[in-house]
Amino acid sequence: MWIAELDRPWIDTPFTFQGFVLESHEQLELLKRYCHAVFVDPERSEVGSRLSDTIPPRAKATVGLARSGRVRWAECLPIEQEYPRAAGCYAAAGAVVRQCLVGVRSGQMLQADRLMEAVSLISESVLRNPDAMLLFSRLQEKGDYTQSHALDCAIYLTAFGRFLEMSREDIVLLGHLGLLQDIGKIKLPAPLIESRERLTPIEYHVVQGHVRYSEEILRATPGLPRELARLATLHHERLDGSGYPRRLKGKEIGLIGSMAGIVDTFDALTARRPYAEPMGPSDALKVLYKSRGVLFDMYVVEQFIRCIGAFPVGTIVELNGGETALVVTQNPAKRLQPRVMVIQDPAGNALKPHKLIDLSRGIKAPDGEPYRIKGSLEYSRVRVNATELFFDV
Repeated sequence: MWIAELDRPWIDTPFTFQGFVLESHEQLELLKRYCHAVFVDPERSEVGSRLSDTIPPRAKATVGLARSGRVRWAECLPIEQEYPRAAGCYAAAGAVVRQCLVGVRSGQMLQADRLMEAVSLISESVLRNPDAMLLFSRLQEKGDYTQSHALDCAIYLTAFGRFLEMSREDIVLLGHLGLLQDIGKIKLPAPLIESRERLTPIEYHVVQGHVRYSEEILRATPGLPRELARLATLHHERLDGSGYPRRLKGKEIGLIGSMAGIVDTFDALTARRPYAEPMGPSDALKVLYKSRGVLFDMYVVEQFIRCIGAFPVGTIVELNGGETALVVTQNPAKRLQPRVMVIQDPAGNALKPHKLIDLSRGIKAPDGEPYRIKGSLEYSRVRVNATELFFDV
């Protein structure tokens, strides 16, 4: 049966996810130890075991099981200290990825040791404080889409793996996957990648071939994680079988494949592409949420939303006092009350220095009411320079 709600806050229990399938006596005993009563969703109980079926044995402990055996990653540095380091890691990793792309375009082989260097830079920063790297990536001006998409997917996947309390080994694998699952696009004709028009069916079929190219390149590269080439074929598969290249369904895609597809879609929706303007992070989450259970695994989508929050870092929001603010860190216990940086007063005038407000602390607005987020604003409403934040700490 699907345990939908407890009689106490989830954060006060050893259960990783809010909502899980009760499938063992071990879980039942833990529930008895922490709760007097639980609430069951009968509609989900019939299909809830699908998530467990998608997860490899070594990762099954993340689904409702106690955190014993998992890695509870602690925040090592506050965002004020990690943000400048994250900026440096992003730049260094970007330089490695750019060199690798140029090399492969000219017929050279990928360099696994250099790629490991890039993955280590990203993953170590994310493990210290995921919000710092996510925020810098969100605010940084993007250049080549293939390069920036690779970097951002690596960041989101490592942050997602950290949230799911995966091991360092799995998080490093996810970093490689984010960087390289679209490497085959460099084999496609440039006009197709840069097209501003809707692709014809024939052109779309050609673009789908990038998955096969990615697999070939990764299999031919010594020193990469053994399972990477296979995993790189999964991010365009969809739960209902409508994806490509093999039209896999449901549990055939697996947990990591589901994670990769969700992250790939989220980053594409929020990035500036040749044929589309970027969507705000909150709006992109709504698209994913509406697609859950059809295109994407319902429960993996829900965990991704919990991972990055209802208002992801980098989201521009309006406060109830009329101020414009930037979401800079999440509050794991209170997802609707993140820490924000006020960047404009109610009249639209820029504020310098910026004012930091932790919405969970009940700080009062001028009208005496506690500050809260009134709603998110269009991404293009306010531009924030990534290098202006926290560099004087």
